[in-house]
Amino acid sequence: MSRRDPPSLLSLAIDSALHHISHFSDLSPLPDHVLLDLFLKTLQAGKLNEKILKLFIATDSDEILALIKKLKIRPILTPVLPTRCGFDFG
Repeated sequence: MSRRDPPSLLSLAIDSALHHISHFSDLSPLPDHVLLDLFLKTLQAGKLNEKILKLFIATDSDEILALIKKLKIRPILTPVLPTRCGFDFG
């Protein structure tokens, strides 16, 4: 029979952050090792969307940016459509 150690306070905090990730507006105060773990767990949980990707990019963490580039993850570029057209349809 193997004994399992209880989760660390840090892993519990990261799991909680992952659960509430869509409610964050800034991740930059987090240390790089926590950001990296949170990013990897976000990917693993399938929770990476445009808003969350922008949060991670905004941290300007070299490790996160390198991983995003390595995994070829890119933000969705939304085209800007003109609201007014000079063409007369009538």
